[in-house]
Amino acid sequence: MLILSRPQMRSSISAVLFGLAACDTLLIFTSILLFSLPTIYPYTGQLYNYYNIWYPKLTLFVFPLAMVAQTASTYLTITVSFERFLVVYFPLQSRRWLNYERARIYVILILLFSFIYNIPRFFEPMLIEDQNPIFGNIYCIAGTALRNNVIYINFYIHWMYLIFISVIPFTTLSFFNIMIYRQIRKANKERLRISRSEKREISLAMMLICVVIVFLVCNILALVLNMIEAFYNITLDNVNQISNLLVTINSSVNFIIYVIFGDKFKRIFFGMLCKKRIARKEEALRDDSTYSGDNSQRTSGRYQRSSFIRSYKSQSRPSPLQGSHNKHYTTQSSLEHGVPLSTGKTITHSYGLGCS
Repeated sequence: MLILSRPQMRSSISAVLFGLAACDTLLIFTSILLFSLPTIYPYTGQLYNYYNIWYPKLTLFVFPLAMVAQTASTYLTITVSFERFLVVYFPLQSRRWLNYERARIYVILILLFSFIYNIPRFFEPMLIEDQNPIFGNIYCIAGTALRNNVIYINFYIHWMYLIFISVIPFTTLSFFNIMIYRQIRKANKERLRISRSEKREISLAMMLICVVIVFLVCNILALVLNMIEAFYNITLDNVNQISNLLVTINSSVNFIIYVIFGDKFKRIFFGMLCKKRIARKEEALRDDSTYSGDNSQRTSGRYQRSSFIRSYKSQSRPSPLQGSHNKHYTTQSSLEHGVPLSTGKTITHSYGLGCS
């Protein structure tokens, strides 16, 4: 997010990618709270307070936020593909249609839609307090009356989720990226006739196709699980855990794709790293020169710094003799089986310290 917010990255696609990165970060953070930390206590006996006190309390609002982040991440990925579709097929008109300010509005609207769509999620879990004879008060999560309503489960949890989070995204992403790929193949055959800016846009489109492919691969299992649960009312808890992991991986690998395929992103990223390394070296030299009270040593320290900077600049400046040629949350079913929500009135943990 820090790199995408730099002034050099200011563009319509960067605004959308910044929103996508923010949602992915939230998705990873909620995955840690909901799926990673709670597994430590049953196997090691550590983090007792988190498992029996803080985890149930946090689930009340972390679970809905995870669903909001998943929805927003899905539709921002669609927006990325749609933006590239316009740029590749309508290069001249897209300059008028797409700009940074409009892209920010699109991101805000998607976030607002994601929040409104998932408002019912805030009313699904409820906290149950229980008494343990050894450890005192403990808490568990159970489903509310809304969550246990059959009509709500069939209409909102199964069908609306299947349509809005699975079918529509997969269909639109497949269509946009097939069309983009066809246009890129056509442009590669006519490479001598396309401009430099068009080549840059095509390169960016290829990078974003990789982002979408990773999204589809990591979410295909969730789509299958949701269809099985919607049509056959069968839940596969162990497979749901794998789906959780894949969705979290999807939110984690976009940065790697940007570094590998995004030339501008890569330049800014390594430029920031190099500046930090140079600053640390200069600070170390400054500390060395001021450590001793001897004036001659302080002077030599300054000479070392200046020679270091000159050598760095001479290395970074190209030689005139060089040639020009060196130039989304887990799915509905998987999330709900990761977080202890069920159609029963209460939830009992199988670890010996659950609510009765």
